[in-house]
Amino acid sequence: MGKGLIHIYCGDGKGKTSAATGLAVRAAGCGKQVLFARFLKNEESGELEILDRIPEIHVIHLERSYGFYRTLTEEEQAEVRQMHEALWHDIVRRAETDAYDVLVMDEFMAAYNYGLIGHDAAFAFLREKPERLEVVLTGRDPDEDLVELADYVSEIRKVKHPFDRGIRARRGIEY
Repeated sequence: MGKGLIHIYCGDGKGKTSAATGLAVRAAGCGKQVLFARFLKNEESGELEILDRIPEIHVIHLERSYGFYRTLTEEEQAEVRQMHEALWHDIVRRAETDAYDVLVMDEFMAAYNYGLIGHDAAFAFLREKPERLEVVLTGRDPDEDLVELADYVSEIRKVKHPFDRGIRARRGIEY
């Protein structure tokens, strides 16, 4: 594959995780090994059920789901910080083994923006990642420095969304 590049799928529209999942499935279909990690999401999402069935895709599951970070108590936020610090170290450790061709970090931007991933550590990893590792980052509001570092940046913009009319997320469609 040659040199691995960095992708960002960002914006306020629906489809960032779907795009990252599609790339992971495409890579797996071509025999590539994929590490798929998610930050600040629950474990009940439909894509996880199918990704777990694909031998070339290795999903790191979160120990617990908490809900929206900004609505958590200080104690819960401390638990989330501790869990995500361990998750970050696990991702870096696995990625540095050269066992994977593609690394997807779903909702990376939220974890980064909330300080659950150290900015210096994130930049050091992305700048010094294994050369052939393709990295996919998703989430809203990417830092300008991340945008500058990335090779691909695709913004998914919301024009209209059912949530604006009070329609809640539906299993199999939004999660």
